[in-house]
Amino acid sequence: MNFLFFLPPDFNAPHIFALVMIFVVWWLYEPLLNLLGRGTLNAQLHVVRLKWMLMLIHSRREYRTFDGILLGQISSAMSYFGSATLIILIGFVGALASINHIHSSMMEIAFVPPISLELFTVYFAAITAIIAHCFFSFTYGLRKLAYTLAMIGGLDDAPADTPQAAVMTAQTATVLTEAVKSMNSGIRGYFFAVAGFMLFAGSTISVICTLAIGFLLYYRQGLSKEALAIDRYVKAMREEG
Repeated sequence: MNFLFFLPPDFNAPHIFALVMIFVVWWLYEPLLNLLGRGTLNAQLHVVRLKWMLMLIHSRREYRTFDGILLGQISSAMSYFGSATLIILIGFVGALASINHIHSSMMEIAFVPPISLELFTVYFAAITAIIAHCFFSFTYGLRKLAYTLAMIGGLDDAPADTPQAAVMTAQTATVLTEAVKSMNSGIRGYFFAVAGFMLFAGSTISVICTLAIGFLLYYRQGLSKEALAIDRYVKAMREEG
C-alpha cells in the first residue's frame, strides 16, 4: 500500500519541509543549548533552588511566608496557563468539526495562498497537536509541583548536616526544577504554534518565522541581559559555596 496515496495532492516538498522544520527546531532547542555548554536558564537556576532547599532545612523557620509566596506564584502561573490552554484546545478540537467552513473563510483572505482542504486540515491538526502538548506540559508541571510541596513539607523533620538531609534537599530541588521545566516547555510551545499558523501564509514565510522564533528563544536564553545576569549570579553563588 502506497502511503503517499493518503497525503493531500498539493502536499509537496516545500510544505513538508516547512511543517517538519517547526518540530525539528522545537526538538533541537534544548539539546543545542546543552551542546553550546550553558543549557537553559532553568537548568542554570537549579543550583539556586538547591541552595533554597538547603536554607529551608537549616533555618527551620516557623513561618515561611516568603517561601509560600514563591511557590504559590509558580502554582498560579501553571494553573493559569493550563486553564487557558485547555480552553484553546477545546476550541481547536471543536473547530475540526466544521473545518470545511473555516477553510472556505480562510481562502477568502488575501494573503493566504490557496491550498486544498486536505492540506489545510493537516496544518490545522498540527497546530492542535502543538497546543495539546502545551496543555499536557502545564498539567504535568502542576503534578510535579504537588510532589515538590510534599517533599518540602518533609524537610521539617529531617535533621540537618546528615547524608539523608543532603539527599532530600537535592531531590526536592530536582523535582522543582523539573516542574518549572514542564511549564517552560508549555510556554515554548506557544511560540512554535505561531510558526504553525504561518503555514497558512506559505511555506517560505513559515520557515522564516520558525528560524526567527528559534533565534529569539536562543537569544533570550543565552545573550539577553537577564540571561547574562543569571549566569553571573550562578557563577558567584558557586564561587561562594
